[in-house]
Amino acid sequence: MSKDVIHKDGEEKVVREDVAKAHRGFRWAFLSILAFILILLVLFLGGFITWTTAPDPAAVPTPTPTDKERAVP
Repeated sequence: MSKDVIHKDGEEKVVREDVAKAHRGFRWAFLSILAFILILLVLFLGGFITWTTAPDPAAVPTPTPTDKERAVP
């Protein structure tokens, strides 16, 4: 049976290959989920900040038609 080395708690441990793959798989899955959550957090905060700093649509004056636009040909 082949052996592999993993780093756990600052120590190098010699374990079976399947245990090492499971250890690396868990770390990889944990980091992937953490990255996904961080990306969602950045997107949510960016959207929230944009939404809260956007001007109020009621506060923006509507353009009034000019005399030329009101004139009937």
